[in-house]
Amino acid sequence: MAKKTAEPDRKARIEQMRREQAAADRRRTLLVVGSALAVILVLAGIVTKVVLDAVADQDLSRVGLTLAGASCDAAITDPAAASGTAVHVGPGTPKPDVTKVSYTMVPPDNGEHFATPAYPAAEFYTTADRPAVETLVHNLEHGYTVVWYTSATPKAQVEQLKKVSTLARKDDKTAGKFIVAPWDESRGAFPAGKTIGLTHWGTKSGYRQLCGGVSGAAVKAFVDSYPYTDSPEPNGQ
Repeated sequence: MAKKTAEPDRKARIEQMRREQAAADRRRTLLVVGSALAVILVLAGIVTKVVLDAVADQDLSRVGLTLAGASCDAAITDPAAASGTAVHVGPGTPKPDVTKVSYTMVPPDNGEHFATPAYPAAEFYTTADRPAVETLVHNLEHGYTVVWYTSATPKAQVEQLKKVSTLARKDDKTAGKFIVAPWDESRGAFPAGKTIGLTHWGTKSGYRQLCGGVSGAAVKAFVDSYPYTDSPEPNGQ
């Protein structure tokens, strides 16, 4: 009789061990699957962040300060001079003896200018290679937006302007007609607290906006309001 009792007990113990092993296997499987899902979620988060950062990195409006943070004044509208050779000065023009134009606007957004624009124009200039103000005013006539920065612009913001110039040239409203250049401070001083000047020459008026710092949002709003097509000679180089 003892043998008959031992046999069911052994089978019961084996079945119990089997169930315990199966449960342990399920726990290990769940642990592995859970760990894998956690890794996938982390990687997905990293990939998403990388993609979002890459998109943000190409967003002009997110470079530098906000519009409010840059202390930008409202855009100023100036009477525009007539387009064409009537406003060309310097050698080979009706006013060959003029070597410098006395602009009443700082910085100028239209007016007399040299006969040849900067072409091919660089997207960013320093004091070592900047064209004459009169040359860049000719670029304005051809639909360019020119952003000027003063010597008071912090180095970090000058670096931001390099990025602004690259991204702004990709904007449909500029069609590549966008220049950042240092202002020649011998030609007049910006108002106190302002270090950045945005300029555009429209078909009916000149436009300029002064800011206290670099703001891609301000640049984006400016080129949206005054696209290259709104200019005396939008098909010029």
